[in-house]
Amino acid sequence: MDTKNFIADRLNRDELVALIEYHNRRYWEEGDPEIPDVRYDELLRALQRIDPGNELLSRVYTPQVAGSGKVRHKTPMLSLDKAYSLKEVLEWAEKFARGGDEEFLVEPKYDGISANFDGRILSTRGDGEFGENVTDKLPLIELESIGYTGPVDRPVRGELVIREDDFRTLYSHIRRKGGGFYKNSRNAVAGIMGLKEIGEMVVQGAKITLVDYNLVSYRVRLRELSARWEELRAELGALPYPQDGIVVKLADSAYSASLGNTAHHPRGEIAFKFTNIRKETKLIGVEWSFGKNCLTPVAELEPVEISGTTIRRATLHNVQNILELGVEIGDTVIVERAGDVIPCIVSSIPGSARRSPLIENCPSCGAKLVRRGPELCCPNPECPETELQRLAAAVRSLGIERLGEPTLRKLMEKSGVRHLCDIFELKVMDILKLEGFAAKSAANLIEEIGKARVVNDYQMLAALNIPNVGVNVAKVIFEHTDFAGLRRMSADELAAIPGIGPERAGALVAELAAQSDYLDELLGAVTLIHSGDVATGKPTVCFTGKMPEKRSYYQKLAAAGGYQPVDDVTANLSVLVAADVNESSGKLRNARKHGIRIVALDEFLKELGGDTPEPESGDGQLTLF
Repeated sequence: MDTKNFIADRLNRDELVALIEYHNRRYWEEGDPEIPDVRYDELLRALQRIDPGNELLSRVYTPQVAGSGKVRHKTPMLSLDKAYSLKEVLEWAEKFARGGDEEFLVEPKYDGISANFDGRILSTRGDGEFGENVTDKLPLIELESIGYTGPVDRPVRGELVIREDDFRTLYSHIRRKGGGFYKNSRNAVAGIMGLKEIGEMVVQGAKITLVDYNLVSYRVRLRELSARWEELRAELGALPYPQDGIVVKLADSAYSASLGNTAHHPRGEIAFKFTNIRKETKLIGVEWSFGKNCLTPVAELEPVEISGTTIRRATLHNVQNILELGVEIGDTVIVERAGDVIPCIVSSIPGSARRSPLIENCPSCGAKLVRRGPELCCPNPECPETELQRLAAAVRSLGIERLGEPTLRKLMEKSGVRHLCDIFELKVMDILKLEGFAAKSAANLIEEIGKARVVNDYQMLAALNIPNVGVNVAKVIFEHTDFAGLRRMSADELAAIPGIGPERAGALVAELAAQSDYLDELLGAVTLIHSGDVATGKPTVCFTGKMPEKRSYYQKLAAAGGYQPVDDVTANLSVLVAADVNESSGKLRNARKHGIRIVALDEFLKELGGDTPEPESGDGQLTLF
């Protein structure tokens, strides 16, 4: 069906109904949408103006999944009403607010499959009243809830998604049924949930995340909503979950419930939908940038304006995506700004003069490049650019924020730095040799490197840059063992840990053996905190307020003093440490509500047996050592 030139407002009721039903089949049944969400929503809104009572407008859709029967939800899982501009959101909020101080919760609108776990059965949303029983998919699913990441073992409502970091790493090697790789995370989660048998996915180490709807939530008053909107969008946009909008709902759940529901949605919530706008332009070049394990193609475009922003570059994801798109330099390309954030190329039209964007040799060291799954990789372990990216990734894993890629590049060139161990050997004089550093900034960097010597075990494992073993996977592993135990484990023992699987376990065991000498040296340079101690009854501590040092510094001090640092205030928290105990932040309010002990920072440090540290910005005597 050719829909390229239609304008929704020029269509009559029957034409709109026919188009909507056609695109419903393409999207929900065939998994092959023909138009972007914004065009589909235009059709719905045009139908609403002509025939506001049409059943298509209240129908609840869900992806086709392979289930084992219907499950009736105790509480219906309704869709949400939609808004397409901040103006519409504010009009809705003002309609139901009881004053300027009415509080709203601003949350991500995850782009996946809605699901409910009642403690025994996992089910999809279905039609809102009845969902599909997909309990058999639990071996693939990890729950992310408040203060918890692990197997789905508690009642929760949330969204089945594939995290963006997991899609970049795990799914670069996971083949879908019938061959080939998944093009995006949404297709992957829908495809896997549609499988009748998941054994092949389990063997490949596939992972789906059930993210609790209550995990991420920002509280904001009506009078502040407009001013904070862009800040909130940026905060949500930085999350590692696929999103297609923002949910805004009344914070007072009892008041929200009193407003009731329509047949389609609750009145106390609304969804702001991102509009994925597409434009045509020309591909004039492709730059291959380095990551820690592969090269990533970045499209260079003739400038094109999308939503008021001039786009000159867009992601092409990987070499497999280039081949599937059939795109070459000189082609006309369709660029989409997904969620108003990330520009990407979704299709192409062959140009009259074309040349391949693929490369055969490493731009840094000249080695012959190799294919690993969908990625193009440099096999040379001593490639300068690969070494730089792997070191930068390791430094980020340890939280050394002042040590960015430009500084690392200079250190590699001037001081022979190659590994984390070399970083820990640096002195102030080494830093002063670098352009742009004075005595104070050099001392601050050395101080931050020193603090990074006290490190969580999961950070250290992630810093080894083992493919498919990031922070989240490392946390799961250390719930079952410590670092010494991990190094003794066989592949079979490691594969038995939920969420690890045989392929990842085999690779991890091989890498730990290959890096054994380096790891011995590295572990000798740091003080390791075993994160699994949280299960041994250690008291928990949370920090709030603006403090002289970074939050991670105090968390490490607390861990060394026998506490388990956590990020959230729950009823089980042992102590909340505040920069100002008289403030009225959300954490302080929650702590008072639950009767949790609250102490000032200097008092807590004295209890640990230390003094309040000097701020990094403070003046101090520089020691050249």
